[in-house]
Amino acid sequence: MVAALFLIPGLAGLTAFVIRPDGMRRALLLAVALAHAGLTTRAWLCPPSPALDGLLRLDELGLLFLSITSVLFLTASFYGIGYLRREAPGRRKDFEDGFLFVNAPEAVFTGCLLLFLAMMTLVSLSGHLGLTWVAVEATTLASAPLIYYHRHHRSLEATWKYLLICSVGIALALLGIFLVAVSATDSTGATVSLLTDELVRRGSQLDHAWLKLGFVFLLVGYGTKMGLAPLHTWLPDAHSESPAVVSALLSGALLNCAFLSILRAYQVLAAADCAAFGQEMLVLLGLISMGVAAVFIVGQQDYKRMLAYSSVEHVGILALGVGLGGVGAFGAMLHAVNHSLTKAMLFLIAGNILSVYGTKSCRDIRGALCALPVSAALWLAGFLAITGTPPFGTFLSEFIVLKSALEQGRVAVAVLYLGFLGIIFVGMAGVFLRMAYGRSSWTLENQPGREPVLSLIPPALLGMVVLGLGIWIPAPLLDLLDRAAKALGGL
Repeated sequence: MVAALFLIPGLAGLTAFVIRPDGMRRALLLAVALAHAGLTTRAWLCPPSPALDGLLRLDELGLLFLSITSVLFLTASFYGIGYLRREAPGRRKDFEDGFLFVNAPEAVFTGCLLLFLAMMTLVSLSGHLGLTWVAVEATTLASAPLIYYHRHHRSLEATWKYLLICSVGIALALLGIFLVAVSATDSTGATVSLLTDELVRRGSQLDHAWLKLGFVFLLVGYGTKMGLAPLHTWLPDAHSESPAVVSALLSGALLNCAFLSILRAYQVLAAADCAAFGQEMLVLLGLISMGVAAVFIVGQQDYKRMLAYSSVEHVGILALGVGLGGVGAFGAMLHAVNHSLTKAMLFLIAGNILSVYGTKSCRDIRGALCALPVSAALWLAGFLAITGTPPFGTFLSEFIVLKSALEQGRVAVAVLYLGFLGIIFVGMAGVFLRMAYGRSSWTLENQPGREPVLSLIPPALLGMVVLGLGIWIPAPLLDLLDRAAKALGGL
């Protein structure tokens, strides 16, 4: 069953390249999304046994991030059916600069989307440092054509930046794996297995100096893919130039894959009694990421780039929570769920706004509540959620991280944390409110009649879940979050 989780979308992705009718291809996309969600649900009810001598296994961390990926892909698939109808391949006007461009063939888009799901799933299932590295690199290759879907000169630039910067990062991560292998060399010169469970079990026997150096390279390498500042430079371009469906998956699922890879390395570091070394680095990078995001969000006039920089902020919160340890690790796991669902919701709504207004400029969008009443209402709800306003789930997870800092007496960290959150709230509030209210100064070339249902239900459901998580966390999810935090030495 473990192998089926990534083999089904992988084989379906290859099949999508040769299917001719668009209807069959879209049906395949939806069927795979439902099948993947079904298998993930079964994994909750009946945990699968490891396969291939431990290369594939599903532990607490893997199940948590696999579940996030599955939920997001399912909602994105429903949204994508309507999106592909609106954005059919062919020439289409780019209202921002008058440039005419040609969308990529739907077969390429659907095939790469399914392969993207397969590789993200493999990251969650991987029980070997080397296999994790291969899977993370494969996510880059599968998602690059998705970023270039519109074949615009800006999307081409974003794609190349994504490939080059992430490839450099993944190369550094590979060097980190080599250094961890050196730390695991025994007295005879033979290297023990790089299975994560084996490294954790033999943690006390690892060479601390080599292990710490290896963790630095792994953190920098995977941190580049995760979007931790100052390694985040590919992220604003890739997220803002991608189609709405892809942006939702990049921010809500892909960044979590890189985060999970860092957590695997951190588990090994903690098993070797070097957790404090990794925690301080995570706290530092977390605060830097939040600070950089605050600087670029204030005054930002491209609402998709603003959401991208918001992702830089929130991966900083994830790193900070794990770095603080204790209850902060639980807060980070909960925040991974809340941020992923909220950011996917916002990128899907941004797709609705872009399809009508034809621009990503905040200056050109006013009165969205009149033109797109449902989407604009969800847009405002998403703003409250992403900025951690109660009673949304993001408030609870951000508060837990703050509580962890205060309980440890790290007042400076708490002050910086609250300061960055406050600046970002103010910066985002101006943009969201101006877009929603007022009289529109933009002439709508695609004046909508009734908003498409398939473009509203997926983000609305995601918003309802985030709202619900701020009020009540279901017992099975709470138990999984608790076990995931304990696997990181938290609570």
